[in-house]
Amino acid sequence: MILIIDFGSQYNQLIARRVREQQVFCRIEPPSISLEAVRGLAPEGIILSGGPASVTEEKSPRCDPGIFELGVPVLGICYGMQFMVDALGGRVAAARKREYGFAELTRIDSADPLFRGLKAPRTCWMSHGDSIARLPSGFRITAATANTPVAAAADRKRRLFGVQFHPEVAHTPQGRIILRNFLFGVCGCRRSWTMKSFIRQAVDEIRRTAGEGRVILGLSGGVDSTVTAVLLHRALGNRLTCIFVDNGLLREGEADRLKELFARHLHIRVRFVNAARRFLKALSGVSDPERKRKIIGRVFLEVFEAEARRIRGVEFLAQGTLYPDVIESMSAYGGPSSVIKSHHNVGGLPRRMRLKLIEPLRHLFKDEVRRLGRELGLPAELIWRQPFPGPGLGIRVIGEITARRLQILRAVDRILLEEIKAAGWYRRLWQAFAVLLPVKTVGVMGDARTYEYIAAIRAVTSRDAMTADWARLPQAFLARVSNRIINEVSGVNRVVYDISSKPPSTIEWE
Repeated sequence: MILIIDFGSQYNQLIARRVREQQVFCRIEPPSISLEAVRGLAPEGIILSGGPASVTEEKSPRCDPGIFELGVPVLGICYGMQFMVDALGGRVAAARKREYGFAELTRIDSADPLFRGLKAPRTCWMSHGDSIARLPSGFRITAATANTPVAAAADRKRRLFGVQFHPEVAHTPQGRIILRNFLFGVCGCRRSWTMKSFIRQAVDEIRRTAGEGRVILGLSGGVDSTVTAVLLHRALGNRLTCIFVDNGLLREGEADRLKELFARHLHIRVRFVNAARRFLKALSGVSDPERKRKIIGRVFLEVFEAEARRIRGVEFLAQGTLYPDVIESMSAYGGPSSVIKSHHNVGGLPRRMRLKLIEPLRHLFKDEVRRLGRELGLPAELIWRQPFPGPGLGIRVIGEITARRLQILRAVDRILLEEIKAAGWYRRLWQAFAVLLPVKTVGVMGDARTYEYIAAIRAVTSRDAMTADWARLPQAFLARVSNRIINEVSGVNRVVYDISSKPPSTIEWE
């Protein structure tokens, strides 16, 4: 196992991905982690991430320098390297010339195990305003660039290594070789982390945690909660009860498809609660997006809690929390903190119902959950289901939500997804969906004047939803979708395509 200490880098998740791509398990922890906790994890190696701070600042993030005395190999990246140098008696100072962007490594020490197998040109990605002014005792320079005399350094005797650049990003083309050299050449890791091994470990952990207790899970129908349900059922059998709340804001036929999957194929106990009228009543007359989210979240909590209380002997609440959610709740300066979105499904339930949490996916990324679902035998249609927001169509009907507007949007959404899948675009896109605008425009149909709604189409490509670009869908495809929507959906006479990226826009409209 590799321990990654997060000093606030925007790339910390990328470091974790690069490690796991080598089938080596890793965990990201804040710098506040104690030396005792580090010893308890027994890592084979430690990676210190980059970060936006300067070690010359009084309140810059720091971890216990005792990690350098554990005899465990350490790789410092950018700020992580500077922290290591500073903690071990070297000196860091503001660079005479800051370095951002591409650079080429020169004067590489071929004896350094990190750089074995690298070929010219050795391009790397720099992002720093400070530089190493003096190395600690025992360190020697192992690489430089035109602007940075100490682009890499190492104390090979103590197995301490530092690089001023970012090997984890795609802009460092041979960065994966450097990380692979650290994992296997320096740390002696084995390629032992697979989805099969994860399933065994997760099932054992669930059984140890739950004991003989009963567990409830809020089911959304997405890949995260479904994979969580299958893992829990494999570990606990009928001591798991799933609760699915139909809030009336779902896509066409979604609840029926979920019932069939769980009842016929997975044989997992699910309690279905139809609360559509209750949600619509609570949302009546509300247009503000944040108010809508909060109402949807509040009503969900009320409905879920009432249904859960009907199940006797429940001690645990399970959630399909993923690693990005865990990482984003950590602060490099203040340690772990809890950040719950205003529409979070079950954010307040553990405290309100005095339940203990089980989160079997909390150390996985989305792509890993999909691989896990495939290993568990889930259908491809579910595994590759695109993200669907917790508030559902409630944030895709812009303005007030009514039964009529939901009906129109469902019809538009169905046509769009049918065409996306038929054209082979579904798995190439991060998300594709329709939005109903609270605006009517004039049109002409059959020589008659119409005054109907505008439907907007949104399709984006992304790796992790942190950034996204609008998809360059073919014009002929867009024309076909627009033609079908206007001809088949009563209430829409105009279709527009969203060509904005994130940032500055968001993926969802509300």
